[in-house]
Amino acid sequence: MSKFSGLGARLHSGETSIDYIGKRRRWYALSGLLIIASIAALSLQGLHLGIEFKGGSSYTVTKSGGTIAQAESALTSAGITGEKIIQKVGNDKIRVQTGSLTAAQSNAVEDSLASTFAVSIDSIDTQIIGPSWGKEITRKALYGLIGFLVVVILYLAMAFEPKMAIAAIIAVVHDVFITVGIYALVGFDVTPATVIGFLTILGYSLYDTVVVFDRVRENTRSITSTSKMTYSQAANLSINQTVIRSINTTIVALLPVGSILFVGAGLLGAGTLKDLSLALFIGLATGAYSSIFIATPLLAALREREPAMKALAKRINARGASTVVATVGSPASDAGIEKRGPRNQPKRKGRK
Repeated sequence: MSKFSGLGARLHSGETSIDYIGKRRRWYALSGLLIIASIAALSLQGLHLGIEFKGGSSYTVTKSGGTIAQAESALTSAGITGEKIIQKVGNDKIRVQTGSLTAAQSNAVEDSLASTFAVSIDSIDTQIIGPSWGKEITRKALYGLIGFLVVVILYLAMAFEPKMAIAAIIAVVHDVFITVGIYALVGFDVTPATVIGFLTILGYSLYDTVVVFDRVRENTRSITSTSKMTYSQAANLSINQTVIRSINTTIVALLPVGSILFVGAGLLGAGTLKDLSLALFIGLATGAYSSIFIATPLLAALREREPAMKALAKRINARGASTVVATVGSPASDAGIEKRGPRNQPKRKGRK
């Protein structure tokens, strides 16, 4: 632990530095592969929308010892052969979801479930959601997402600068796209809880990015007048100064979310938690990644195109080249060390 904290101190002071900005093409390539994989998953499998978005019927049977095979048999007996999702919720509940059904088909499903599980019809929790209501939920979710992005762009543009807002939004879209792709790959249902998870990871991703950008702003406040380092070098220093903090906060955030996902949803069978926990788990990890490897390198690339930053980089590069004054082929030149002449010591009086 002391070595880890010592590394953080060296990174913060600049004694040790990892070149995040200089290797940004690698990070872009990795993100590109993840985005391509997400596109492939969305194209081949698509998202499994829950009944809240596309409409349908949901039946929850409380029966200790009930099995998924019994629920499948009940649906077959009721003549339901279309799309269906059967999940075990906890130890004593079976949830059955189907597409849109007529009133007669819904009654047949209830009767068949009651007969198969030996329970009363009144004990079955039945929810009927029409397609129009699902479309309304989808529309509101999209409005909420668009409104969130607009507010964030305006805030970042006013609090920081427009190019920081652009880099941050690109990183956020990157996070959401990868999360949606993984969602399509694993086949989890997209529910209102999933949308809540997406909005949550947007906020976390921006929070981590803003922390890094705030450090960038401090390190580049008077960069053109001091001429000590280029914008990319200052941005890289900012990442090194905040990377340990980002890792620590991400791990602390992932631990409880991982407990919900793997213990709550996986071992205990709390199916209602997996939609939210998976989105949070993936989003927290990608959000920390994008704030370090995508947002800040992208910001540096945008700022380095400005004439003032180009002139600054030219001055610094020229000054660095002028310090090499050693004779070519000498040991000092080979080592990159400036060669100086012999130092004349002052003579004492009375000595010839």
